[in-house]
Amino acid sequence: MLTLASKLKRDDGGKTGRASGASDSTHRVSIRDRLLTKEVAELEANLPSTCKASFPDEDKLHHFQLAVSPDEGYYQSGRFLFEIDVPEAYNMVPPKVRCLTRIWHPNITENGDICLSLLREHSIDGTGWAPTRTLKDVVWGLNSLFTDLLNFDDPLNIDAAEHHLRDKVSICRTNEILIRLSCTLGGSRYANTLYYDGDRAFFR
Repeated sequence: MLTLASKLKRDDGGKTGRASGASDSTHRVSIRDRLLTKEVAELEANLPSTCKASFPDEDKLHHFQLAVSPDEGYYQSGRFLFEIDVPEAYNMVPPKVRCLTRIWHPNITENGDICLSLLREHSIDGTGWAPTRTLKDVVWGLNSLFTDLLNFDDPLNIDAAEHHLRDKVSICRTNEILIRLSCTLGGSRYANTLYYDGDRAFFR
């Protein structure tokens, strides 16, 4: 991103005049922004074909949205928006991610919370966040939630997982309803609560 890169270059030029008492927080933000300048360029060059990243403010690479449009599986033809915030302590801590689109998914709650190992700051299985991970890993992980990382055995949304085990046909029907509503609203979240009764999915 040229805007932020130019800003960082100006910051480099002013280093000699920086007060020796500059806060650790200011220093950490600078480290984060330097990392993101490189990582965003790498990300944009290696985005999955089903993903699109958008930055509302090019001076704030730490806040952006990711749209995932699966081309296979239960969620094919949908468009799911994720909000990604990179904290000041990055890359020692993982980005904060929330799903903005209503989805019936075993690893994503209806409130947008996400279960993805690499986003865990502390993980006993060794698959959690590490400083060696990058934004590219996060994006590819989110994309894989709709394919090979779709996990019905260790769900965050237990109701969705049980629905799948009970009736694979009707869970597809439920997702089709959600996808149609999501597309109508441009991928945004809506207020109604999803209820499931037998082979019917409805809202109220």
